Amino acid sequence: MKQTLFITMAVVLLAVAVPLGVLISAQVRSKSSQKDARGSGQDNGRQAGDYRVSGPFTHKNLTIFLIHGKNQIEGKSFLTLQEALEQKKVVVYETKEVNELSIENRSDQDIYVQSGDIVKGGQQDRVLAVDLIVPPKSGRLPIAAFCVESGRWNKRGGEKVEVFASSAEVIVTKDLKLAAKSAQSQGAVWKNVSVAQDKLSENLSTRVNSSVSESSLQLAVENKKVQQTAAEYTTALSDVVKGKHDVIGYVFAINGAVNSADVYASSELFKKLWPKLLKANAIEAIAELQKDLKFEPATDDHVLNFLAEAERSKASEKEVTERIDLLTREDDNNILFETRDRRHKGAWIHRNYIRK
Repeated sequence: MKQTLFITMAVVLLAVAVPLGVLISAQVRSKSSQKDARGSGQDNGRQAGDYRVSGPFTHKNLTIFLIHGKNQIEGKSFLTLQEALEQKKVVVYETKEVNELSIENRSDQDIYVQSGDIVKGGQQDRVLAVDLIVPPKSGRLPIAAFCVESGRWNKRGGEKVEVFASSAEVIVTKDLKLAAKSAQSQGAVWKNVSVAQDKLSENLSTRVNSSVSESSLQLAVENKKVQQTAAEYTTALSDVVKGKHDVIGYVFAINGAVNSADVYASSELFKKLWPKLLKANAIEAIAELQKDLKFEPATDDHVLNFLAEAERSKASEKEVTERIDLLTREDDNNILFETRDRRHKGAWIHRNYIRK
């Protein structure tokens, strides 16, 4: 009798367990499928640490992923170097030293200078080598720089030789960033300016070097064909940040390979710099365009792994000014530059990630 009862109960339990197991399995598969669908969409919302990533947004061989996050510094507005020069609130002085200029903030606002900003004019066009916050009424402060125009040491046209008039562009390739920020080599900067000019010339079927100054990166970027072709990219991609108030940075990939990322302390600062950064990315994409190349597109997994790997790397720190510290994390594949502001309890202002 007991044996019959035991068998009956076992049959009942088996009858319940099998459908329940099927139901659970189906639910797991359903959730997995939903996750995969989000991962391939433009608003997938994948999370990593303090960041949420959305994208991809692609034009030709340039792909953008947006980084969403919280503002690090609330209620703090910086003037960018470009804004300050246009408003005549800052002066960048020629010192006749190739690798050092001086800067003076004449306004009542902090001015944010980003490494990679090109200043046009002086004895030679220069690229500024460090991130800096120039305080109000600063007086003259030194700032490290590299020459991005090797063949001139005199007045050019109607430009003023004592000061620099504008900063509308940034350096346009990953190799140039690494030469200026990591290797800190003037020779490597000149070499990579020439490489960028040659690649642009080949892909655009026109010599982009200016007859006014053959070696000037700034004038090569101003080339009409370069500007027109870059505008195709920027027109297609510039609006991806519109209406997204929590976007604090982005990652970009060229030819399917993750290249670099820039993340900022506030959405406001990022959006001020976005047009200038995107244009530089477009120009690099033009230089790296291979018409017959077939490549697998970058994914949000590639992006999240890139950010995480760079943040795990060994760190070193140095003082740039009394206010600014630079923390660098580096391994064999990545380098991360993090600019910190002591006046805001060491909060970071800018993170620049570069895949080597």
